[in-house]
Amino acid sequence: MWRYLIPVGLLAALVAFFFVGLGRDKETLPSPLIGKPAPQFSLPRVGDPTQNVSTADFAGQAYVLNVWATWCVGCRQEHDTLLEIAGRGEVPIVGLNWKDEMDLAQEWLRRLGNPYVATAFDPEGRVAIDWGVYGAPETFLIDASGKVIYKHVAPMSIDVWEREFLPLLKKTPVRE
Repeated sequence: MWRYLIPVGLLAALVAFFFVGLGRDKETLPSPLIGKPAPQFSLPRVGDPTQNVSTADFAGQAYVLNVWATWCVGCRQEHDTLLEIAGRGEVPIVGLNWKDEMDLAQEWLRRLGNPYVATAFDPEGRVAIDWGVYGAPETFLIDASGKVIYKHVAPMSIDVWEREFLPLLKKTPVRE
């Protein structure tokens, strides 16, 4: 009798595990980086590949890192929102172009507008791995001390910006 109950018990546990996992909010995936120093990088700039953009360029100031790609539907959905946020001048937005092609990224920014003060080119996704990126778009808020204080997974909206990002931004100085 036990040899029948054990597989049934294991199946029930597996079903419960999947049920809980499927019910989680995909926009609030936890990040092990919260409260820790932002991963450092130095990558070619999308605007001028002969120059690099690095986290050191933003030392001592709060900034937003937005992971995007031209093949990403959600990135296209959030692009106008990022342009609006950039126009407000509340905090610099740094782009991380992920697993893309340089010429496509350059054309995207020329055609749709450029919300980024700088965009790093990560064609193989190695830097994105350091940041714990699950997919695009993802947006991180880094405080002036260089710590990651928030991560948003999904297209950015003005509602999310004002509800989640701005209160945290107001608690941290933009520049140290």
